Amino acid sequence: MLINAMFIHHEDELKYRFNDDHPFNQQRLELTYDLLTEIKALSPEHIIVPRSATEDELLTIHQPAYLHSVKGLSSPNPEPMWLAKADLFGFTSEDTPFFPLMHEVTSTIVGGSITAVDHVMSGKSRHTLHLGGGLHHALSNRGSGFCVYNDASVAIAYLREHYNARVLYIDTDVHHGDGVQWSFYTDPNVCTYSIHETGKYLFPGTGFVTERGESDGYGTCFNIPLEPYTEDESWLDCFRESISRVTAMFKPDIIVSQHGCDAHAYDPLSHQHCSMRIYQEMPAIIHQLAHQYCDGRWTAFGGGGYDIWRVVPRAWSLLWLEMTDHPLLSPLQQDPLMPLPERWVARWQQKAPVPIPTTWLDDLTKWEPMPRRSEISIQNRKTNEIALQYIP
Repeated sequence: MLINAMFIHHEDELKYRFNDDHPFNQQRLELTYDLLTEIKALSPEHIIVPRSATEDELLTIHQPAYLHSVKGLSSPNPEPMWLAKADLFGFTSEDTPFFPLMHEVTSTIVGGSITAVDHVMSGKSRHTLHLGGGLHHALSNRGSGFCVYNDASVAIAYLREHYNARVLYIDTDVHHGDGVQWSFYTDPNVCTYSIHETGKYLFPGTGFVTERGESDGYGTCFNIPLEPYTEDESWLDCFRESISRVTAMFKPDIIVSQHGCDAHAYDPLSHQHCSMRIYQEMPAIIHQLAHQYCDGRWTAFGGGGYDIWRVVPRAWSLLWLEMTDHPLLSPLQQDPLMPLPERWVARWQQKAPVPIPTTWLDDLTKWEPMPRRSEISIQNRKTNEIALQYIP
C-alpha cells in the first residue's frame, strides 16, 4: 500500500552540535517533534529510523582526502596530523569547528536523506520529510556554513545513480544553496533552484542570477537573490512565479526541497522580514507542483533556522501538516491566529529565553511596516524577470 508521507528521524541527529554557544542548535528538532506529537500529527507508524551513509555514498560528492580528515578530526583527541590539516578543510572557523563523533553523526544525517529519497522513488510513499537534513553548504573538499557533509547532494547523486531520475532541487533557505549548486553545475538532469537573500550582503556571497550552470548543465541553474528586508508578499510573488515556470520547463521525476526557515523576521542571522505566512503557503505550492509534474514524488529536508523557539517549530510543523494533508490545515487557513497547544507552549516556555508565540501564524497587525517596501518589491520583481528571461 502506498503511504502518503513518512517522517525520517534518528535520535543521533541531536548530537550534531558544534558547541554550546553555536547558533546551530538541534534542540529545534525536539521542539518540532514535540509540537507535532502534541497535536497528534505524528505517531510511530509515520516514523522511519534511517541507516548511516556508506563511505562509497559519501564519496559520490566528497573527495577522499576530505573524508579522511573528517574521520580523523572526529576523535575526542585528534592526532596532530589531523589537527594540522583542520584549517585546510574548513574546520578551524567559528562557523564549522570540528567536534567529537562528527563523521559518525553526519553520516547518520546523510543516511537519513538517502533513506528519504529512496522511500519515495521505490514507491513506498509519495512524500518524505527529513528535518535533520538540508546541510547544503558543505563543499566537496571543505566544511562550510555549519555543514560537514552535504546530505542533499549525496541524496541527489543517489537518485541519479540508482533511479536515473531527473531531479529538481528547490532551496528556500535564506542563504544560497551553494554546495548543492556546485555539485551539479554541469549536470543537465539536476535542476537547482535557490531563492535567498542576495549574496551582496549575506553568506555565502554567491547565488546571483548570472550563475546558470556550465557545459551540458547550462540553463538548469536558477537563482532568485532577494533584497534585504523583503516581506511576505514580494517573497511569495517571486517564488510562486519562478518555481512554477522552472518546474514546467524542467519536468522533473522528483522534487527535493530544502526548508531552512531563516528568512523570518525573527531570525538573527539574516535581514529578511518575512512572517510565518511564507512557511504556510510555500510548501503548498511545492506540494501542488509535485502532484502536477512528479506523480506526487516529493522529499523535503530541514536546513537553517536559528530562532529555535519562535520560528522553527511552527515552520517545520506547517511543512509536515501540508505533506500529510492534515485536517488542521483548513481551519488554519480560516483563522491564521489559531492558537498553538497550550500544553506545548507552557512546557517549552519554562526553558525558552524569549516569549514563545501562542498562535500558529504571526499577528502582523503588531508589526511595523518596512521602509522602502515599494522599492524593494520593484527590485525583486526585476531580479525575478532577469532570472527567468530564458525560459520560454
